[in-house]
Amino acid sequence: MSRSKVFRVRQRCLQALGGLLILGSLAFSAGAALAQDQTKESDKNTYDQDTVLKDVEKFFGKGSEGLAKVVEKAFKEHGRPNGYITGEEASGAIAVGLRYGDGTLKLKSGASRKVYWQGPSIGFDWGANASKVFVLVYHLPNTSKLFQRFPAVDGSFYYVGGVGINYQQRGGIILAPIRLGVGLRAGASIGYMHYSKTKTYNPF
Repeated sequence: MSRSKVFRVRQRCLQALGGLLILGSLAFSAGAALAQDQTKESDKNTYDQDTVLKDVEKFFGKGSEGLAKVVEKAFKEHGRPNGYITGEEASGAIAVGLRYGDGTLKLKSGASRKVYWQGPSIGFDWGANASKVFVLVYHLPNTSKLFQRFPAVDGSFYYVGGVGINYQQRGGIILAPIRLGVGLRAGASIGYMHYSKTKTYNPF
């Protein structure tokens, strides 16, 4: 093969290689742009940590360093929630505990509605109390998907500075109730919670 033919072959190879590099660069840029858009969309439909902490402190009232720590733990383990429930509940236990509550579900997308919950737990203690509860909500596609039973995640109960948090999960949806002070019961971490559209006294 003559030198001129070899030169032309090399030139075509370089041109083809250059074209592939350009296409690869464009594909990478498009992928990066798509990932950035998805991140922006995710951020748009979820709450950031500072906003949640401010809302939690406003709801419970400032004064417990444990609030910041449990919120930080939830974000570290599960990321940004796309909603939360603020409400009140009453609980009691004679070896086996019961909880009843009601509140308002609010999604970052703007949807909101009244919700109720009830369920049994193993507390191994005596007594009764009433308290506020702030529930972080993860991966809830719409308000109707909340209305089912959510078993507690074994070993998820976390307590610090007078504040407790535990996790309940059904499929990909995760709920993280935060309770403060007198509202804490270890039994809340063992059992399940049934969320419903209407109030009922049947805990099962």
